[in-house]
Amino acid sequence: QVQLVESGGGLVHPGGSLRLSCATSGRTFSSLDMGWFRQRPGMDREFVAAINATDDKTYYAHYYVQGRFTISRDNAENTVYLQMNSLKPDDTAVYYCAAGPQYPRFDDWGQGTQVTVSS
Repeated sequence: QVQLVESGGGLVHPGGSLRLSCATSGRTFSSLDMGWFRQRPGMDREFVAAINATDDKTYYAHYYVQGRFTISRDNAENTVYLQMNSLKPDDTAVYYCAAGPQYPRFDDWGQGTQVTVSS
């Protein structure tokens, strides 16, 4: 198993930006495919983005991300990031970091970090 701790959430006005971080421990980070998910109020958890361990190939839920979010990883820091720009009230959610051996399989999950976009 791997432990994941998200940070960087908070309250932001519409149009603002946040950079979420997910620090990992428990196994070799470079071997893990990483992903970000979110759960909006009253809705099921949904996929946001993922990044491969082997070649840094990325995947996005473009139908709602709309090019505003970027996933990246820093293997030296054992950390995955989600840069979120042009945030909208509908982006309000708990954002979760996840890890797994092969996308789209994710076995380990963080506790989540709250993102609230409100005027």
